[in-house]
Amino acid sequence: MSSSPAEEIVARQLLAYNRRDIEAFMACWHEDAQMLVHPAGVLADGAAEIRARHEKRFEEPDLFARLTGRFSVGNMVVDREIVVRTFPAGRGEIDVIAIYEISGDRIAKAWFRSGEPRFVARD
Repeated sequence: MSSSPAEEIVARQLLAYNRRDIEAFMACWHEDAQMLVHPAGVLADGAAEIRARHEKRFEEPDLFARLTGRFSVGNMVVDREIVVRTFPAGRGEIDVIAIYEISGDRIAKAWFRSGEPRFVARD
């Protein structure tokens, strides 16, 4: 099964996230994009806030998002990921569901819902 154009945009941003490539990551987002907490709440409003949030995130030594599922309908893409992060309490994994709304060739909005961190030993 081939991926949709919307899925390809989301896949590009996930690859950039895992490479910690801020320029490639930001190239996937509209200038006025929003990152939201599902069902309501703003994480970042606009490209400048998204960039600042991810410049800090990309400094985490263990950062990596493992895609466990993806599907789409039209311009909406839903990912399920397990994200390894460096939390203040230590290295941990967190389950994330991300819902992306694509407009043209970029992400316009993304909603995130996360579980509770599970702390893990280093590999």
